[in-house]
Amino acid sequence: MPKRGAGTAGAAEWTPRTSKGVPVNSLIACADNSGAKELRVVQVMGYKGRLKRRPTATVGDKLVVVVRSGPPEMKKQIFFAVLVRQRYPFRRPSGLRISFEDNAAVLITPEGDVKGTDIRGPVAAEAAERWPRIANIASSII
Repeated sequence: MPKRGAGTAGAAEWTPRTSKGVPVNSLIACADNSGAKELRVVQVMGYKGRLKRRPTATVGDKLVVVVRSGPPEMKKQIFFAVLVRQRYPFRRPSGLRISFEDNAAVLITPEGDVKGTDIRGPVAAEAAERWPRIANIASSII
């Protein structure tokens, strides 16, 4: 059994803890122009939690989603997405509390490229820091 804190292999970069506000099975809006309108959260990638606790996501988390409404060729298809806005207020290290008026995600490829070419609405700074390709095409970062 390895010792605690031994080595840094596979260690993720440190990010401040933010309140998780989007549980599995939530319906969220699609914020890009890939064609999808509404998404259902199926799984939160990298979630480690207690038995029988529903996985929840916060801004910047990678999700597995199913397209609920949109073009017929996209409906019922499974995609990866990144949560860029959440309604539930979360606190920044500066003490500021941020909440958006909707829950929204951007569809991405398994490699991390954005499927669409434009993002509608603002993007949380936490998501933009973690995903530079989303930050490049975001119209506004809050």
